[in-house]
Amino acid sequence: MSNYVLQAEDVAIHYGGVKAVDGVALTLERGQIRGLIGPNGAGKSTVIDAITGRRRLTRGRVHLGGEDVSELGAVERRKRGLSRSFQRTSIFGQMKVRQQVELASYKMGVADSGADADAVLKELDLYALSNATAEDLGYGEQRRLDLALALVGRPTVLLLDEPMAGLSVKESLDLAQHLKALTSRWDVSVLLVEHDMDVVFGISDVVTVFELGRVIASGDPATVRADARVREAYLGSAA
Repeated sequence: MSNYVLQAEDVAIHYGGVKAVDGVALTLERGQIRGLIGPNGAGKSTVIDAITGRRRLTRGRVHLGGEDVSELGAVERRKRGLSRSFQRTSIFGQMKVRQQVELASYKMGVADSGADADAVLKELDLYALSNATAEDLGYGEQRRLDLALALVGRPTVLLLDEPMAGLSVKESLDLAQHLKALTSRWDVSVLLVEHDMDVVFGISDVVTVFELGRVIASGDPATVRADARVREAYLGSAA
């Protein structure tokens, strides 16, 4: 268990006879980016909800840093270093940038929430916009602010649900580089759900492919891209 910062074992989420996620095993090593891809409805967001504690497991276990957190709620898992972002931004449009990042840090119980906020804003190139109102930011900047809120308190594991949604190609590549830098500079491990294949295959150390709530392939990006079943099920001619 100690080799992994995150380990999900035999995770299943069933709704009656519907198996949204069924027997999924995932791991994250320290400083690793694991891309998670698959068609719409494959169960990618559901497995993130299961790992973070937003949905109760039908079966399976989740370990964080060697601790079994399967029975803990989302707030307790967050305090233990398991953070996430959502498909839609969760920023407060009327608040100033630094104000809301510092507030999020304070709510996390960080002793020096001001210093924590400044460090996160600098890491994501948002420090110069500290006094800007969030709704006045460009959409790419708002997505980075959303990521900043997920990074307060220095989590060890970050689960991102389509962070590039709605971004331009340049904005996506910019955010991807921030993510790549984070893993080394802040020692954060990332599980990345994303439809932008250039981003996923460009920055992931490992790629896992979902289909109908199950893992159908997993490995380094080149191996997964060449997998016949993956090409047929998802990548198609784009592979």
